[in-house]
Amino acid sequence: MILYLKNTFNDVGKVTLFTKRFFSEVFTPPYEMRTFVKQCYSIGYKSLPLVTITGFIMGLVLTLQSRPTLAKFGAESWLPGMVALSLIREIAPVITALICAGKVSSGIGAELGSMKVTEQIDAMEVAAINPFKYLVVTRILATTLMIPVLVIYADGIGIFGGYIGVNMHNDVNMIRYTSQVFESLTFLDIIPATIKTFFFGFFIGMIGCYKGFTAANGTESVGKAANSAVVTASLTIFIIDMLAVQLTDLFF
Repeated sequence: MILYLKNTFNDVGKVTLFTKRFFSEVFTPPYEMRTFVKQCYSIGYKSLPLVTITGFIMGLVLTLQSRPTLAKFGAESWLPGMVALSLIREIAPVITALICAGKVSSGIGAELGSMKVTEQIDAMEVAAINPFKYLVVTRILATTLMIPVLVIYADGIGIFGGYIGVNMHNDVNMIRYTSQVFESLTFLDIIPATIKTFFFGFFIGMIGCYKGFTAANGTESVGKAANSAVVTASLTIFIIDMLAVQLTDLFF
């Protein structure tokens, strides 16, 4: 038990120093813009098919599951607003972030872990290249920027999936459906849900980079880094979401 606590506090200290180094490096030139754009393409664009399918299914299934209950109370007209609120406030941000934690964070952990094991990071340092700025800073900035974009995209796809679900039992015009969605939304529904996605993206990138960049020697550590990155990032997403909901309820 004592050894476990010691290792836990040791890891917390290392993560704190890793985060501190990130914030010191991110504002220091030179800036790796080409690598940053490449990572945005890899993290954002290449995740679109998976996010599209997931977002559509979320909206469709939520609509089909909620319609019978609302119909019992004669509140079927509330269905578009309820689906939109549920997706934008909670379901789309969390599910999309979890998908990216599994796809992006594990990929970063495995990629950097393999580079660490094969001593490519050491070779970059010998060649007078800052591996932290080139490998870590660009990936964390890319995830911080692209996860909110993917979440907003998933919101739109999910609402469209809800429209398809509504029209499986009724004949609702697209303009009417859209107007009902926007009538039920306010800025207080959208802004807090969007702000927390930046934290989701930051920690997804940070955890994946930390696990890979600090991987031990040996090929076995690459798999451990990828697996640990997914588990830790997923748990962190739930914790951040819980804190965000509490703060939103407290101030809004």
